[in-house]
Amino acid sequence: MAATTNPPDRSPVLSVRALNRATLERQLLLRRAALSAGDAVAHLVGLQAQNTRPPYFQLFARLEGFDPAELSALMESREVVRIVTLRSTIHTHTADDALTLRPLVQAARDRELKTFRRGLAGVDIGRLAAISRTLVEERPRTNKELRAALLTEWPDADPQALSVAARCTLPLVQVTPRGLWDRSGQVELTTVEHWLGRPARPVPAPDATVLRYLGAFGPASVKDMQTWAGLTRLREVFERLRPGLRTFRDENGVELFDLPDAPRPDPATPAPPRFLPEFDNVLLGHADRARVIPPAYKGRNGVGNQSYGTVLVDGFLAAVWRVDRTGDTATLTVQPLGRLGSAERDAVTEEAVRMLSVMTEATAYDVRFAAFLDFGD
Repeated sequence: MAATTNPPDRSPVLSVRALNRATLERQLLLRRAALSAGDAVAHLVGLQAQNTRPPYFQLFARLEGFDPAELSALMESREVVRIVTLRSTIHTHTADDALTLRPLVQAARDRELKTFRRGLAGVDIGRLAAISRTLVEERPRTNKELRAALLTEWPDADPQALSVAARCTLPLVQVTPRGLWDRSGQVELTTVEHWLGRPARPVPAPDATVLRYLGAFGPASVKDMQTWAGLTRLREVFERLRPGLRTFRDENGVELFDLPDAPRPDPATPAPPRFLPEFDNVLLGHADRARVIPPAYKGRNGVGNQSYGTVLVDGFLAAVWRVDRTGDTATLTVQPLGRLGSAERDAVTEEAVRMLSVMTEATAYDVRFAAFLDFGD
């Protein structure tokens, strides 16, 4: 009997630049979109919000006429919330997504909880969750208050492990004024159900979230989405959806999935400069980040767990930035990771002034370019 061979893979190959332009288009970074802040948060499947201000800068980079007060008002009216979801990090989500994505990624919380098992010896996790729910639904509590109350029940447990257990077993949101644009406050927690006045939902099938991910981050591999979500074992979901998807390969032969009608712009499409805050999801949403971060600059937009603001030039990471305020003057320092031509510097400066005029209350702006080695001095 003749040996059988698999047919050759005829999936089109997408260059790094083609992936870059497709991703920028989905991320609303190729041109600013005429969307409301709420619609943009939903389209992007949330905004990484480890710090309070980045979500506002993320939307400024993506939306026409964005006013920070719009997102702040959505937070105050509880139409969007701050909650730990993807990759065990805080995200700003719409209320609907907070109720569905949080249970979807519970497996990652369960794994995180296991890493603290030594500090939780003798702790009944079910009872801890019940006590914690009662406490935070009675009134929002700080982590310090929650730990102190739980220590009265389990005095021999590790205090940090107790608060982590509460966060991993309950869908806790950070209540306002934390995260508002014009004012903020300490982290105080309650359950998402209590804050929104809606019951919890059953754990959803991941199929719809896979399609939304591709709509915002595609074309992408299975590993890309697993990295974005902090989940594993999504291959079977992609296989189930395969008949309704298009497939491609990257230049390394990795299979990529995409929605059939999703935009994939010409790789030569111009990409204007954009200032992104630390931890923007466009920099974190793939296992292979070469579509936005050139290999030569890998790891240079942050140190350890600290991330710098990122400047995209021609669609790729090209510089880092920071803003300092002295009196009525905002000074934005751009530190290129490589050479920028004069036209690129002019375009970066123009975008910097646009951002400062909206995102600061300064009346004068100073945009400077400095050597990368000076960063942080």
